[in-house]
Amino acid sequence: MAANVRQGIFTPKRGKDVDMTQGDITRHIITFAIPLLVGNIFQQLYNTVDTWVVGRFVSNEAYAAVGTIGPVINMLIGFFMGLSSGAGVVISQYYGAKRHEDVQKTVHTAIVMTLILGVAFTVIGLGITPFMLQLMKTPENVLPQSTAYLTIYFSGILGLMLYNIGSGILRAVGDSQRPFYFLVVCAILNTVLDLVFVLGFNMGVEGVALATVIAQCVSAMLVLLTLLRTNECIKLRLSALRIHWGILGKIFRVGIPAAVQMAITAFSNIFVQSYINYFGDYCMSGWTTYAKVDQLLFLPMQSIALASTTFVGQNLGCNQVERARKGVTQSLILAISSTVVLMIPVLIFAPEIVAFFNSEPRVVEYGALLLRWITPFYVLCCFNQIYSGALRGAGNSRAPMIIMLASFVAFRQVYLFCMSQICNEIIPIAMSYPAGWLLCSALTAIYYHKVQLGKSRLVE
Repeated sequence: MAANVRQGIFTPKRGKDVDMTQGDITRHIITFAIPLLVGNIFQQLYNTVDTWVVGRFVSNEAYAAVGTIGPVINMLIGFFMGLSSGAGVVISQYYGAKRHEDVQKTVHTAIVMTLILGVAFTVIGLGITPFMLQLMKTPENVLPQSTAYLTIYFSGILGLMLYNIGSGILRAVGDSQRPFYFLVVCAILNTVLDLVFVLGFNMGVEGVALATVIAQCVSAMLVLLTLLRTNECIKLRLSALRIHWGILGKIFRVGIPAAVQMAITAFSNIFVQSYINYFGDYCMSGWTTYAKVDQLLFLPMQSIALASTTFVGQNLGCNQVERARKGVTQSLILAISSTVVLMIPVLIFAPEIVAFFNSEPRVVEYGALLLRWITPFYVLCCFNQIYSGALRGAGNSRAPMIIMLASFVAFRQVYLFCMSQICNEIIPIAMSYPAGWLLCSALTAIYYHKVQLGKSRLVE
């Protein structure tokens, strides 16, 4: 290994990684978040292309099927994303503390963990698909296509998991550019394959699912090749692949609470979807379009929140607590500003946005109604996203988990049950989301401002 060793610390050649412990705070956050944001837009793009293709060229039932199975996928993917966030926090704190040998151990432990979970999630995903679709009260005319999509998707889920853990490793050391480049390639590939499989081979829902799986596998190969070929401290060596149990414990300390929170929240959304499905396939299709716009509205704040997680992790790694707090404040200002800018065109052009995906008049009516009622409340989400990201960067993911489960699961389910007994209208049901956001943001803000950010450091 061509490297310098001094006092037991691996010192890599400097490359794409970024040291956020010095320099202008706002510039670091923006420079990190922009490639991540654009990359996430491309990631959402190939999910959006799936729904656009089936909405335009297959059928309304296929559109509803592809658009309303998100909670089933997110239940497993959310659990894994929580665990991978734990790996990212550990790496960023070790990197900030200049403990590069421990960075190496964390990288190899995370990859082995992902390979094991990939096999397990494939089996679990295929096994739970029929039960979950039944639990969501999926209409009979939509059920076969939902089943087909999920079967293909879960068969290739390992590609998505390897991409996410690999890109998380790169982001933990400040490199958000290369994950972005890989997503651009895969978004283009997915779009081309969607059109080929659906228009060329008339494969319908199966075609868009297969296109997604292939694109995700390509993204996994690209990120793994990058880790194998880099000369930085995150270099992946096949001969070094093994689990370091102490490191795995630290990953679980941060990752398990986040994983449980994401998985349970996704599971609770299955029940939310069942309330939506009650209103029929046109409402389901309108909700599908709302959900696609929802994902885009969340992207700026989520990208900035991930930037704050890395920023806080690196700065707490070298005990710069006040600098970490300043970074959180700047992140919140940036998140609110970008969200407001995006909300305005959505409110103005809601019917046209829905019609772009599905021009059926009843679908447009439902979709525009949902967008105009829910969109103004996205500013609330900035607070829970940024503060939760900062707390995770400090190694404290338990508090965000408890707050989000109380708000997005317990409170939301009680709200939905009570509201469904009072009225039989879609808007009061849909407002369960803003109600949960309000409670979560209030509790998260109160907790963040009372906690000592530096007390949760993983690096000692």
